[in-house]
Amino acid sequence: MGFAPRLVAPHIAEMPRTESARLRVLAADDSAVDLVLLGSLLSSWGYDVLKVVDGNAAWAALNEPEAPHLAILDWEMPGLTGPEICRRVRAAADRAQPHLILLTSKETKEDLVQGLAAGADDYLTKPFHPSELQARVRVGERILELRDRLADRVGDLEKALAEVHQLRGIIPICMYCKRVRDDTDFWQQVEIYITDHSEARFSHGICPECFEREANAPLEGV
Repeated sequence: MGFAPRLVAPHIAEMPRTESARLRVLAADDSAVDLVLLGSLLSSWGYDVLKVVDGNAAWAALNEPEAPHLAILDWEMPGLTGPEICRRVRAAADRAQPHLILLTSKETKEDLVQGLAAGADDYLTKPFHPSELQARVRVGERILELRDRLADRVGDLEKALAEVHQLRGIIPICMYCKRVRDDTDFWQQVEIYITDHSEARFSHGICPECFEREANAPLEGV
């Protein structure tokens, strides 16, 4: 399932990425010619490329601790096929999910539906133009960036929610009666203030010192 190499347009090659922003991309194809071309294009666009020649190696690469963020998978390969890898990746919902692009000569709508149903995020048919490949990889990169920002926002929100009912800062308290002043300059008992500003709840009892003092206090009028 090879495809004819095409020259890369100048404006495609003139879009290098900074070292700090290098995205790791997996290219999996059993055709040596196709794999060399994929690796050359992706490297010229500034991506950190990992190349493998069969589906089993692709699946192993996606299970590494530093797994690629995006994978371009040939549909038909020795070992696991592209769709089979997609299904396995999506079944492992407890880990970071890479952006998956299926690469194949299959062109029917049924094939497209089958590939996307297997868990692919995108689909590119052979032979492809380099600019189309780059555009689809860049779309995947933007989706990954948006997902990371969303995860950060969710983390910030969870942290904020966890702190909503935590008392923070300086709380004015009377040195004599121990009542607390709220934001409206109203003085109230400390247990009421804490109940209103946190998830804490109080049950009343008597400590040994107070019990001893109150039990031995003289009765009024006696």
